[in-house]
Amino acid sequence: MEIRYQAIVVGAGPAGLNAAKYAANAGLQVGLIDASPKLGGQYWRHGDDENLNQSVHHNFDKGSLLMDAVIANPRITIHSQSSIWSASVLDQEIILRTSAHTFITNRLILATGAYDRSLPFPGWDIPGVMTAGAAQSLLKGAGVIAGKRIVVAGTGPFLLPVAAGLALHGGEVAGVIEAAGKYQWIRGVLELARNPAKALEGLSYLSTLQRGKVKMRYRQAVVAAHANSEGLLDSVTIAKIEPDYTIKSTYSLKCDVAAISWGFTPDTSLAGALFLEQEVAGDGSVVVCVDKEQRTIHPHEGVQIFAAGELTGIGGSDLSLAEGAIAGLSAAGSMRNVKPLRKLRKRALSFAKALEKMYPVRPGWKSWLTPDTTICRCEEVDFQTLQGSRELLGVEDARSAKLMVRCGMGLCQGRTCSRALFDLMESDAKDRIQGVFRPIISPITLGELARDGLL
Repeated sequence: MEIRYQAIVVGAGPAGLNAAKYAANAGLQVGLIDASPKLGGQYWRHGDDENLNQSVHHNFDKGSLLMDAVIANPRITIHSQSSIWSASVLDQEIILRTSAHTFITNRLILATGAYDRSLPFPGWDIPGVMTAGAAQSLLKGAGVIAGKRIVVAGTGPFLLPVAAGLALHGGEVAGVIEAAGKYQWIRGVLELARNPAKALEGLSYLSTLQRGKVKMRYRQAVVAAHANSEGLLDSVTIAKIEPDYTIKSTYSLKCDVAAISWGFTPDTSLAGALFLEQEVAGDGSVVVCVDKEQRTIHPHEGVQIFAAGELTGIGGSDLSLAEGAIAGLSAAGSMRNVKPLRKLRKRALSFAKALEKMYPVRPGWKSWLTPDTTICRCEEVDFQTLQGSRELLGVEDARSAKLMVRCGMGLCQGRTCSRALFDLMESDAKDRIQGVFRPIISPITLGELARDGLL
Protein backbone atom coordinates (compact mmCIF):
# COMPACT_ATOMS: atom_id res chain seq x y z
CA MET A 1 0.00 0.00 0.00
CA GLU A 2 1.40 3.39 -1.03
CA ILE A 3 1.09 6.35 1.35
CA ARG A 4 2.15 9.87 0.39
CA TYR A 5 3.01 12.82 2.61
CA GLN A 6 4.27 16.32 1.97
CA ALA A 7 7.07 15.52 4.41
CA ILE A 8 8.19 12.39 6.22
CA VAL A 9 10.16 12.28 9.45
CA VAL A 10 11.98 9.06 10.35
CA GLY A 11 12.62 8.63 14.07
CA ALA A 12 10.49 9.65 17.04
CA GLY A 13 13.14 10.71 19.53
CA PRO A 14 13.70 14.35 20.55
CA ALA A 15 14.94 15.43 17.10
CA GLY A 16 12.23 13.64 15.13
CA LEU A 17 9.38 14.72 17.37
CA ASN A 18 10.42 18.37 17.23
CA ALA A 19 10.97 18.19 13.47
CA ALA A 20 7.48 16.77 12.95
CA LYS A 21 5.91 19.38 15.23
CA TYR A 22 7.61 22.36 13.59
CA ALA A 23 7.02 21.10 10.04
CA ALA A 24 3.33 20.47 10.76
CA ASN A 25 2.87 23.80 12.50
CA ALA A 26 4.35 25.44 9.40
CA GLY A 27 1.59 23.87 7.30
CA LEU A 28 2.89 20.51 6.03
CA GLN A 29 1.09 17.17 6.17
CA VAL A 30 3.67 15.02 7.96
CA GLY A 31 4.15 11.28 8.28
CA LEU A 32 6.18 10.23 11.34
CA ILE A 33 7.72 6.76 11.04
CA ASP A 34 9.32 4.98 13.98
CA ALA A 35 10.34 1.38 14.69
CA SER A 36 9.29 1.45 18.35
CA PRO A 37 5.75 0.92 19.65
CA LYS A 38 5.82 4.23 21.59
CA LEU A 39 7.06 7.72 20.83
CA GLY A 40 10.10 9.11 22.61
CA GLY A 41 13.04 7.24 21.16
CA GLN A 42 15.73 5.88 23.47
CA TYR A 43 15.99 9.13 25.41
CA TRP A 44 12.31 9.25 26.39
CA ARG A 45 11.67 5.50 26.26
CA HIS A 46 8.73 4.66 28.49
CA GLY A 47 6.27 1.93 29.37
CA ASP A 48 2.76 1.99 30.80
CA ASP A 49 3.68 2.99 34.36
CA GLU A 50 3.64 6.78 34.21
CA ASN A 51 4.84 7.12 37.83
CA LEU A 52 7.92 5.11 36.92
CA ASN A 53 8.45 7.19 33.80
CA GLN A 54 8.72 10.40 35.81
CA SER A 55 11.35 8.98 38.13
CA VAL A 56 13.74 7.46 35.58
CA HIS A 57 13.87 10.48 33.27
CA HIS A 58 15.61 13.74 34.03
CA ASN A 59 13.09 15.83 32.07
CA PHE A 60 10.22 13.56 31.11
CA ASP A 61 7.77 16.44 31.59
CA LYS A 62 9.24 18.17 28.54
CA GLY A 63 9.14 14.94 26.55
CA SER A 64 5.59 14.19 27.60
CA LEU A 65 4.40 17.62 26.47
CA LEU A 66 6.16 17.24 23.13
CA MET A 67 4.75 13.74 22.54
CA ASP A 68 1.26 14.94 23.44
CA ALA A 69 1.59 17.86 21.02
CA VAL A 70 2.64 15.53 18.20
CA ILE A 71 -0.16 13.07 18.90
CA ALA A 72 -2.75 15.86 19.00
CA ASN A 73 -1.58 17.58 15.81
CA PRO A 74 -4.06 16.81 12.99
CA ARG A 75 -1.35 17.35 10.36
CA ILE A 76 0.82 14.54 11.77
CA THR A 77 0.14 10.85 11.12
CA ILE A 78 2.15 8.46 13.28
CA HIS A 79 3.32 5.07 12.01
CA SER A 80 4.79 3.20 14.98
CA GLN A 81 6.41 -0.25 14.85
CA SER A 82 7.41 0.43 11.26
CA SER A 83 10.96 -0.56 10.32
CA ILE A 84 12.23 0.76 7.00
CA TRP A 85 14.18 -1.87 5.11
CA SER A 86 14.76 -0.01 1.84
CA ALA A 87 15.26 3.64 0.85
CA SER A 88 15.74 5.01 -2.65
CA VAL A 89 14.99 7.96 -4.90
CA LEU A 90 13.08 7.41 -8.17
CA ASP A 91 11.63 10.04 -10.51
CA GLN A 92 12.27 12.84 -8.00
CA GLU A 93 10.47 11.02 -5.21
CA ILE A 94 11.86 9.43 -2.06
CA ILE A 95 10.58 5.89 -1.58
CA LEU A 96 10.73 4.24 1.85
CA ARG A 97 9.61 0.63 2.18
CA THR A 98 8.45 -1.16 5.32
CA SER A 99 6.97 -4.64 5.57
CA ALA A 100 3.48 -3.12 5.54
CA HIS A 101 3.64 0.06 3.44
CA THR A 102 5.55 2.03 0.82
CA PHE A 103 5.93 5.67 1.88
CA ILE A 104 6.52 8.36 -0.75
CA THR A 105 7.53 12.01 -0.37
CA ASN A 106 9.89 14.61 -1.79
CA ARG A 107 10.81 16.09 1.62
CA LEU A 108 12.47 13.80 4.14
CA ILE A 109 13.86 14.48 7.61
CA LEU A 110 16.11 11.78 9.06
CA ALA A 111 16.35 11.63 12.85
CA THR A 112 17.48 8.04 13.26
CA GLY A 113 19.51 8.59 16.41
CA ALA A 114 22.37 6.44 17.67
CA TYR A 115 23.18 3.31 19.63
CA ASP A 116 25.76 2.39 22.28
CA ARG A 117 29.34 2.03 21.17
CA SER A 118 30.89 -1.23 22.37
CA LEU A 119 34.54 -2.19 22.72
CA PRO A 120 35.37 -5.91 22.55
CA PHE A 121 37.23 -7.55 25.43
CA PRO A 122 37.63 -11.15 26.61
CA GLY A 123 34.20 -12.37 27.73
CA TRP A 124 32.09 -9.51 26.39
CA ASP A 125 29.84 -12.10 24.74
CA ILE A 126 28.93 -13.77 28.08
CA PRO A 127 25.22 -13.46 29.03
CA GLY A 128 25.05 -10.66 31.57
CA VAL A 129 27.40 -8.34 29.72
CA MET A 130 25.33 -5.66 27.99
CA THR A 131 25.45 -2.03 26.99
CA ALA A 132 24.53 0.64 29.50
CA GLY A 133 21.78 1.69 27.10
CA ALA A 134 20.27 -1.80 27.27
CA ALA A 135 20.18 -1.69 31.07
CA GLN A 136 18.55 1.74 30.93
CA SER A 137 16.01 0.59 28.33
CA LEU A 138 14.88 -2.27 30.57
CA LEU A 139 14.38 0.17 33.43
CA LYS A 140 12.67 2.89 31.39
CA GLY A 141 10.51 0.64 29.25
CA ALA A 142 9.53 -2.12 31.67
CA GLY A 143 10.67 -1.10 35.14
CA VAL A 144 13.05 -4.06 35.17
CA ILE A 145 16.41 -3.91 36.93
CA ALA A 146 18.86 -5.81 34.75
CA GLY A 147 20.46 -7.85 37.53
CA LYS A 148 21.05 -8.31 41.25
CA ARG A 149 24.55 -6.82 41.39
CA ILE A 150 25.46 -4.48 38.56
CA VAL A 151 28.69 -2.86 37.43
CA VAL A 152 28.25 0.24 35.25
CA ALA A 153 31.39 0.96 33.24
CA GLY A 154 32.93 2.71 30.23
CA THR A 155 33.35 6.45 29.86
CA GLY A 156 31.29 9.60 29.56
CA PRO A 157 28.44 11.34 31.37
CA PHE A 158 25.89 8.74 30.23
CA LEU A 159 27.15 6.36 32.91
CA LEU A 160 25.79 8.63 35.64
CA PRO A 161 22.06 8.59 34.77
CA VAL A 162 22.19 4.86 34.12
CA ALA A 163 23.81 4.09 37.48
CA ALA A 164 21.66 6.63 39.33
CA GLY A 165 18.46 5.23 37.82
CA LEU A 166 19.37 1.68 38.79
CA ALA A 167 20.36 2.69 42.33
CA LEU A 168 17.26 4.85 42.80
CA HIS A 169 14.99 1.93 41.95
CA GLY A 170 16.57 -0.62 44.23
CA GLY A 171 19.38 -2.02 42.12
CA GLU A 172 22.67 -2.88 43.80
CA VAL A 173 25.28 -0.96 41.80
CA ALA A 174 28.66 -2.46 42.69
CA GLY A 175 30.49 0.52 41.24
CA VAL A 176 30.71 3.05 38.42
CA ILE A 177 33.91 2.33 36.52
CA GLU A 178 34.99 5.45 34.63
CA ALA A 179 38.00 5.31 32.29
CA ALA A 180 38.56 9.06 32.46
CA GLY A 181 40.29 10.80 35.35
CA LYS A 182 38.41 12.15 38.36
CA TYR A 183 39.03 15.76 37.39
CA GLN A 184 38.58 15.36 33.64
CA TRP A 185 35.60 17.73 33.85
CA ILE A 186 37.99 20.64 34.48
CA ARG A 187 38.80 20.60 30.75
CA GLY A 188 35.22 21.64 30.09
CA VAL A 189 34.69 23.97 33.05
CA LEU A 190 33.97 26.97 30.80
CA GLU A 191 31.21 25.12 28.95
CA LEU A 192 29.78 23.84 32.23
CA ALA A 193 29.60 27.44 33.43
CA ARG A 194 27.73 28.37 30.24
CA ASN A 195 25.32 25.46 30.77
CA PRO A 196 24.48 25.50 34.49
CA ALA A 197 21.46 23.23 33.99
CA LYS A 198 23.78 20.49 32.68
CA ALA A 199 26.13 20.93 35.62
CA LEU A 200 23.23 20.69 38.07
CA GLU A 201 21.94 17.58 36.29
CA GLY A 202 25.30 15.89 36.69
CA LEU A 203 25.48 16.88 40.35
CA SER A 204 22.01 15.44 40.96
CA TYR A 205 23.13 12.06 39.60
CA LEU A 206 26.27 12.12 41.73
CA SER A 207 24.17 13.00 44.77
CA THR A 208 21.88 10.03 44.10
CA LEU A 209 24.90 7.72 43.82
CA GLN A 210 26.39 9.11 47.01
CA ARG A 211 23.15 8.52 48.91
CA GLY A 212 23.09 4.97 47.57
CA LYS A 213 26.74 4.50 48.64
CA VAL A 214 27.76 3.71 45.07
CA LYS A 215 31.49 4.02 44.63
CA MET A 216 32.93 5.96 41.70
CA ARG A 217 36.19 4.47 40.40
CA TYR A 218 38.23 6.63 38.04
CA ARG A 219 40.97 5.72 35.55
CA GLN A 220 39.66 2.17 35.55
CA ALA A 221 38.00 -0.08 32.99
CA VAL A 222 36.39 -3.51 32.67
CA VAL A 223 38.93 -5.47 30.59
CA ALA A 224 37.57 -9.04 30.93
CA ALA A 225 34.42 -10.88 32.01
CA HIS A 226 34.16 -14.36 33.50
CA ALA A 227 31.30 -16.88 33.51
CA ASN A 228 30.14 -19.27 36.21
CA SER A 229 29.47 -22.98 35.74
CA GLU A 230 26.13 -22.18 34.09
CA GLY A 231 27.76 -19.91 31.51
CA LEU A 232 26.41 -16.70 33.04
CA LEU A 233 28.37 -13.67 34.16
CA ASP A 234 29.99 -14.19 37.56
CA SER A 235 32.66 -11.48 37.77
CA VAL A 236 34.68 -8.94 35.83
CA THR A 237 38.33 -8.04 35.78
CA ILE A 238 38.83 -4.33 36.33
CA ALA A 239 42.07 -2.66 35.37
CA LYS A 240 43.63 0.49 36.68
CA ILE A 241 44.70 2.12 33.45
CA GLU A 242 47.08 4.71 32.08
CA PRO A 243 45.65 7.75 30.25
CA ASP A 244 46.12 5.85 26.95
CA TYR A 245 44.07 2.91 28.39
CA THR A 246 46.97 0.48 28.71
CA ILE A 247 46.78 -1.66 31.86
CA LYS A 248 48.70 -0.87 35.07
CA SER A 249 47.19 -3.47 37.41
CA THR A 250 43.99 -5.50 37.79
CA TYR A 251 41.54 -6.79 40.38
CA SER A 252 38.31 -8.82 40.30
CA LEU A 253 34.78 -7.68 41.15
CA LYS A 254 31.75 -9.95 41.57
CA CYS A 255 28.61 -9.08 39.58
CA ASP A 256 25.90 -10.70 37.50
CA VAL A 257 25.49 -7.76 35.08
CA ALA A 258 28.09 -5.48 33.51
CA ALA A 259 26.45 -2.52 31.78
CA ILE A 260 29.12 -0.91 29.62
CA SER A 261 29.08 2.09 27.29
CA TRP A 262 31.87 3.85 25.41
CA GLY A 263 29.72 6.61 24.00
CA PHE A 264 27.45 6.31 21.00
CA THR A 265 27.55 5.53 17.29
CA PRO A 266 25.20 7.41 14.92
CA ASP A 267 22.79 5.21 12.98
CA THR A 268 23.59 6.17 9.39
CA SER A 269 21.93 3.18 7.71
CA LEU A 270 19.22 5.19 5.95
CA ALA A 271 21.61 8.00 5.15
CA GLY A 272 23.98 5.59 3.44
CA ALA A 273 21.21 3.94 1.46
CA LEU A 274 20.24 7.39 0.14
CA PHE A 275 23.89 8.24 -0.69
CA LEU A 276 23.99 11.28 1.56
CA GLU A 277 27.39 12.88 1.99
CA GLN A 278 29.06 11.72 5.21
CA GLU A 279 32.27 12.46 7.06
CA VAL A 280 34.28 11.10 9.97
CA ALA A 281 33.85 13.08 13.19
CA GLY A 282 36.58 13.77 15.71
CA ASP A 283 35.70 10.68 17.74
CA GLY A 284 36.00 8.40 14.69
CA SER A 285 32.26 7.96 14.10
CA VAL A 286 30.63 8.47 10.70
CA VAL A 287 28.12 11.35 10.64
CA VAL A 288 25.91 13.01 8.02
CA CYS A 289 27.03 16.37 6.66
CA VAL A 290 24.47 19.19 6.95
CA ASP A 291 24.38 22.94 6.37
CA LYS A 292 23.02 25.58 8.75
CA GLU A 293 19.46 24.63 7.73
CA GLN A 294 20.12 20.92 8.48
CA ARG A 295 20.01 20.22 4.73
CA THR A 296 22.08 17.27 3.51
CA ILE A 297 24.24 16.93 0.40
CA HIS A 298 23.16 14.21 -2.04
CA PRO A 299 23.09 13.39 -5.78
CA HIS A 300 19.30 13.40 -6.18
CA GLU A 301 17.46 16.13 -8.07
CA GLY A 302 14.01 17.30 -7.09
CA VAL A 303 14.03 16.08 -3.49
CA GLN A 304 15.00 17.67 -0.19
CA ILE A 305 16.59 15.59 2.56
CA PHE A 306 17.41 16.93 6.01
CA ALA A 307 19.10 15.33 9.00
CA ALA A 308 18.91 16.18 12.69
CA GLY A 309 19.98 14.86 16.06
CA GLU A 310 22.68 12.29 16.81
CA LEU A 311 22.82 11.40 13.13
CA THR A 312 24.81 14.60 12.50
CA GLY A 313 27.08 14.09 15.53
CA ILE A 314 26.57 12.94 19.11
CA GLY A 315 25.34 15.93 21.07
CA GLY A 316 22.52 15.08 23.49
CA SER A 317 18.85 15.94 23.70
CA ASP A 318 19.13 19.74 23.75
CA LEU A 319 21.10 19.78 20.51
CA SER A 320 18.73 17.22 18.99
CA LEU A 321 15.68 19.32 19.84
CA ALA A 322 17.21 22.44 18.30
CA GLU A 323 18.33 20.66 15.15
CA GLY A 324 14.96 18.94 14.78
CA ALA A 325 13.11 22.26 15.01
CA ILE A 326 15.37 23.87 12.41
CA ALA A 327 15.01 20.87 10.09
CA GLY A 328 11.22 21.00 10.39
CA LEU A 329 11.12 24.69 9.54
CA SER A 330 13.57 24.24 6.67
CA ALA A 331 11.51 21.41 5.18
CA ALA A 332 8.47 23.68 5.26
CA GLY A 333 10.40 26.56 3.69
CA SER A 334 9.79 28.73 6.75
CA MET A 335 12.55 30.50 8.66
CA ARG A 336 10.30 32.38 11.10
CA ASN A 337 11.75 32.56 14.62
CA VAL A 338 14.76 30.51 13.55
CA LYS A 339 17.39 32.79 15.14
CA PRO A 340 16.72 31.67 18.74
CA LEU A 341 16.88 28.06 17.58
CA ARG A 342 20.25 28.63 15.93
CA LYS A 343 21.50 30.24 19.12
CA LEU A 344 20.38 27.20 21.11
CA ARG A 345 22.01 24.88 18.58
CA LYS A 346 25.30 26.77 18.76
CA ARG A 347 25.45 26.59 22.55
CA ALA A 348 24.46 22.91 22.67
CA LEU A 349 26.97 22.05 19.95
CA SER A 350 29.74 23.81 21.84
CA PHE A 351 28.89 21.82 24.97
CA ALA A 352 28.87 18.56 22.98
CA LYS A 353 32.31 19.31 21.55
CA ALA A 354 33.63 19.95 25.04
CA LEU A 355 32.32 16.58 26.24
CA GLU A 356 33.97 14.88 23.27
CA LYS A 357 37.32 16.29 24.37
CA MET A 358 36.70 15.42 28.01
CA TYR A 359 35.88 11.74 27.39
CA PRO A 360 37.92 10.41 24.46
CA VAL A 361 38.31 6.66 23.90
CA ARG A 362 42.04 5.99 23.73
CA PRO A 363 43.65 3.35 21.45
CA GLY A 364 45.18 1.44 24.37
CA TRP A 365 41.97 -0.62 24.61
CA LYS A 366 43.36 -2.81 21.85
CA SER A 367 45.93 -4.13 24.33
CA TRP A 368 43.10 -5.77 26.30
CA LEU A 369 42.44 -8.26 23.49
CA THR A 370 43.59 -11.87 23.57
CA PRO A 371 43.81 -14.15 20.50
CA ASP A 372 40.45 -15.80 21.27
CA THR A 373 38.60 -12.54 22.02
CA THR A 374 35.48 -12.37 19.88
CA ILE A 375 35.38 -9.32 17.62
CA CYS A 376 32.25 -10.11 15.57
CA ARG A 377 29.71 -11.86 17.79
CA CYS A 378 27.23 -12.66 15.00
CA GLU A 379 29.78 -14.57 12.92
CA GLU A 380 32.02 -15.61 15.85
CA VAL A 381 35.16 -14.08 14.36
CA ASP A 382 37.92 -13.81 16.95
CA PHE A 383 40.90 -11.46 17.12
CA GLN A 384 43.33 -14.19 16.05
CA THR A 385 41.32 -14.86 12.87
CA LEU A 386 41.18 -11.16 12.07
CA GLN A 387 44.92 -10.76 12.59
CA GLY A 388 45.56 -13.86 10.50
CA SER A 389 43.58 -12.40 7.62
CA ARG A 390 45.91 -9.43 7.59
CA GLU A 391 49.07 -11.52 7.67
CA LEU A 392 48.02 -14.44 5.43
CA LEU A 393 45.34 -13.01 3.14
CA GLY A 394 46.60 -9.48 2.74
CA VAL A 395 43.48 -7.89 4.22
CA GLU A 396 44.09 -4.15 4.56
CA ASP A 397 40.69 -2.63 5.27
CA ALA A 398 37.37 -3.34 6.98
CA ARG A 399 35.57 -4.16 3.74
CA SER A 400 38.16 -6.80 2.85
CA ALA A 401 37.90 -8.25 6.36
CA LYS A 402 34.16 -8.53 5.87
CA LEU A 403 34.61 -10.42 2.61
CA MET A 404 37.45 -12.69 3.74
CA VAL A 405 36.47 -13.66 7.30
CA ARG A 406 32.82 -12.47 7.48
CA CYS A 407 33.48 -9.90 10.21
CA GLY A 408 30.33 -7.74 10.17
CA MET A 409 28.32 -10.09 7.92
CA GLY A 410 25.86 -11.29 10.56
CA LEU A 411 22.33 -10.27 11.53
CA CYS A 412 23.37 -6.91 13.00
CA GLN A 413 25.28 -6.11 9.79
CA GLY A 414 28.24 -4.73 11.69
CA ARG A 415 26.31 -2.31 13.88
CA THR A 416 27.95 -3.79 16.98
CA CYS A 417 31.45 -4.59 15.73
CA SER A 418 32.13 -2.16 12.88
CA ARG A 419 33.49 0.69 15.03
CA ALA A 420 35.96 -1.69 16.69
CA LEU A 421 36.84 -3.24 13.34
CA PHE A 422 37.63 0.17 11.84
CA ASP A 423 39.92 0.95 14.76
CA LEU A 424 41.67 -2.41 14.63
CA MET A 425 42.20 -2.09 10.86
CA GLU A 426 43.30 1.54 11.30
CA SER A 427 40.74 2.47 8.66
CA ASP A 428 40.87 5.79 6.86
CA ALA A 429 37.81 8.00 6.35
CA LYS A 430 36.86 6.34 3.06
CA ASP A 431 36.90 2.86 4.56
CA ARG A 432 34.84 3.96 7.56
CA ILE A 433 32.20 5.62 5.40
CA GLN A 434 31.97 2.71 2.94
CA GLY A 435 31.89 0.28 5.87
CA VAL A 436 28.56 1.57 7.21
CA PHE A 437 26.76 1.32 3.86
CA ARG A 438 23.87 -1.19 4.01
CA PRO A 439 21.46 -1.41 1.05
CA ILE A 440 19.15 -3.64 3.15
CA ILE A 441 18.56 -1.50 6.22
CA SER A 442 16.68 -3.96 8.42
CA PRO A 443 15.90 -7.69 8.16
CA ILE A 444 13.04 -8.69 5.85
CA THR A 445 11.73 -12.08 4.77
CA LEU A 446 11.72 -13.38 1.21
CA GLY A 447 7.96 -13.77 1.56
CA GLU A 448 7.56 -10.04 2.18
CA LEU A 449 9.75 -9.26 -0.83
CA ALA A 450 7.71 -11.58 -3.02
CA ARG A 451 4.46 -10.06 -1.78
CA ASP A 452 5.66 -6.63 -2.92
CA GLY A 453 6.69 -8.02 -6.30
CA LEU A 454 10.37 -7.35 -5.66
CA LEU A 455 11.63 -10.87 -6.34
